Amino acid sequence: MKTCGKTLSAGLFGLGALIMVASPGVAAKEFEGVTVNIMTFTGPQIAEPLQRRAPDFKELTGAQINVITVPFSDLYTKLLTDFATGTNSIDAAVLAPQWMVDYVEPGYLEDLTDRVAADPNIKMDDIAGFFRDFSQKYGGRTYLITLDGDFQMAYYRPDILAENNLNPPETWEDYIAIAKALHGKDMNGDGNPDYGSCISKKRNAQAYWAILSIAGGFLQSKGTKQGAFFDTRDMKPLVNNEAFGAALDVYTETTKYGPPDELNLDVGDTRSLFVSGRCALTVDWGDIGTLAIDPVTSKVIDKVGAIMLPGSRSVLDRESGKLVDCTADICPHAVNGVNRAPFAAFGGWSGGINAAAADKVKDAAYAFFSYMSQPAQANVDVTIGKTGFNPYRLSQFEQLDTWVKAGMSKAAAENYLGAIRDSLNSPNMMLDLRIPKNQSYQQVVLDTAIARLLAGEIDKEQAMKAIEEGWNELNDELGLEEQLEIYKGTLGQ
Repeated sequence: MKTCGKTLSAGLFGLGALIMVASPGVAAKEFEGVTVNIMTFTGPQIAEPLQRRAPDFKELTGAQINVITVPFSDLYTKLLTDFATGTNSIDAAVLAPQWMVDYVEPGYLEDLTDRVAADPNIKMDDIAGFFRDFSQKYGGRTYLITLDGDFQMAYYRPDILAENNLNPPETWEDYIAIAKALHGKDMNGDGNPDYGSCISKKRNAQAYWAILSIAGGFLQSKGTKQGAFFDTRDMKPLVNNEAFGAALDVYTETTKYGPPDELNLDVGDTRSLFVSGRCALTVDWGDIGTLAIDPVTSKVIDKVGAIMLPGSRSVLDRESGKLVDCTADICPHAVNGVNRAPFAAFGGWSGGINAAAADKVKDAAYAFFSYMSQPAQANVDVTIGKTGFNPYRLSQFEQLDTWVKAGMSKAAAENYLGAIRDSLNSPNMMLDLRIPKNQSYQQVVLDTAIARLLAGEIDKEQAMKAIEEGWNELNDELGLEEQLEIYKGTLGQ
């Protein structure tokens, strides 16, 4: 078995030469004349590293990689339609792991288990266990290759908090108090009032994960296996109760201390506001940490703190639907009386291959995803803000020199990686929903109700009822007992 390696320059980022290795058995220029059409969402994040590294991969293997982008709101449907109708114009995709069930069950995704087992260059044991298992596997088989690790966290301006004698938020109540206290202050020295909190709330974008990040600490207290979306006894949605109502109160109140057009801002917009120094707090994935070190666009270099998502001192009693105070029994993982449920939102963008693609195209697609995920490429890409790729390999948490070389101070790198590591290692980590049609539960029913609430079209009670009814209708349509068993299975029950 022959392994082909080639040294190419990475001078674009001033990071020296990288050793770029194709998957085992790939000879030089083996894929000459092969074209692979890969779909993902309109970036620049996520699409950018695929597009940037495609020419180097072509030089190495001969394969032409075409990256096709569509709006996030369309990605799930366009990809599924292409596969389901037999059009098969898309050979591979970089998509959400939580959607995997809707592609695996009908046989649309290629089983990559044997390829991964025969590929030492991908260094699968270096990928953190959560991403290696939850984000790549379905039914014990590997269908996706991890390219990105996703946890939502809270970010804050330590300099601004210190100037105002404030500590980072432990609870969402703290978050609101800090946002209120700092809203309207000039935080970047331009003489204009800035914002206490910036949270993306745009409909049909990627905003709806934020309400789940807030709700997790109110809904899940007894560990990952408890789950936060449904009661595992009867598949009752956990969205029409005092705990979810409290999360909605937090979510809507943050709008008072945000930009005036916050309801129309997507994550790219709020990230730009934060790194330009205009926000005291935000909730986002790992992208803020790396965007904040960009010497061209950032006004907050070494002025960013990252923490595990805040939590709550009271949580849902699932019998009564009421909020009850945390006790050692109810909140066994609480720290200082605060229950936190760090949210693995989305699960991290991952690469999958169309099972109907030609064999040579599958080989080239796998080689490309392996190449993108290998430490030589991945450990650099996760340090670059515009990639949208966040840490997922153990080596990415251990090699501080890579982050320092990218522009982070050692202290900033330790803080940023520590917040992700703490979230990843939490026994009360909240898993994202991964049942059939989860896109309909979240991206349609949840997102619509939340958008209408924020717009003032419905009140809190109506929003909770709309989500509950929508989720119950989906459960009935798809088979409640079947959905319950799958949901329990995703939690490890």
